[in-house]
Amino acid sequence: MLLAAGERNFQNIDLSSANLSGINLKGINLVRANLRHANLRWADLRGADLQWADLRGADLSWAKLEGANLTSANLKGAKMADGIIHD
Repeated sequence: MLLAAGERNFQNIDLSSANLSGINLKGINLVRANLRHANLRWADLRGADLQWADLRGADLSWAKLEGANLTSANLKGAKMADGIIHD
């Protein structure tokens, strides 16, 4: 997998319905990524760029979101129980 190889640019990638639970996605570029219905529980998204990402129906419960850029991201129906968002 590209992530394991150190790739950090996943702009426009389709990860819809992917199981990314607990994955380290710290500082990754997910601009305009399709993450609809993705499982991102416990994922580390600190500093990730999620501008314009489609997160509709995604599960972000307990995800680490400090410093993540969610500008214009679509979070309609996303689960964020205990998700942490800090400036």
